[in-house]
Amino acid sequence: MKNLTYWAKIPLLNNYLLKILKYNREKIHYLFLKNTIYNDNCSLLDIGTTADTNYSHNIILYKTQKNKNISCLSDQDINFLKKNFPHVKNFYKGDGKKTNFDDNTFDIVHSSATIEHLGSFQNQINFINECMRTSKYQIFITTPNRFYPIDFHTKLPFLHWLPKKIHRKILKLVGFKFYSLEENLNLLDKRSIIKIMKILNITNFKILEHKFLIFKSNLILIINKKIINDQ
Repeated sequence: MKNLTYWAKIPLLNNYLLKILKYNREKIHYLFLKNTIYNDNCSLLDIGTTADTNYSHNIILYKTQKNKNISCLSDQDINFLKKNFPHVKNFYKGDGKKTNFDDNTFDIVHSSATIEHLGSFQNQINFINECMRTSKYQIFITTPNRFYPIDFHTKLPFLHWLPKKIHRKILKLVGFKFYSLEENLNLLDKRSIIKIMKILNITNFKILEHKFLIFKSNLILIINKKIINDQ
């Protein structure tokens, strides 16, 4: 059964999935521009910036090069990215669930494909709550849809549709020990995001569903905080 890890490493498959990733994130960035107040004067915090110069992994940094008010937060050392993205004002190392930023520090808090790697459901609640606290106007969070037929982390189809405990046990058996741990991968679906919104008493939000090949591949949570505060 551990031969399944070999399947996930096939170069042709990886290249194809990287093309899908690039396509999806281009489309999602378009939705970001369309559904937020972003302009080149907005202050923006990107939480979960990847320690990688790959276009698909840090598309927000490539797309905001005219903006001098971009900040990045990661649990990794990302200072080396200064060379590639000199327009970024600050690179911080820290925990997105609990930061040292003041309330309402950034106009927009942005996070791409990070929340599913934060561990428990409570951690995910804490993360969104911290995004709310540090943002002044809007929060834009993207995550893969748990019910897309393929899990882009393991490249395995349908297995992640099983109850999470069973899913994790099978992942460990077939050689995906890292992704079998909740602390490394905890996929979300639309119902789970709505549940977080209810727990945090957030009503002014919307969830966009980005589709790839008919199926909903990504979920996009947009919260309009300013309107919440004005009510």
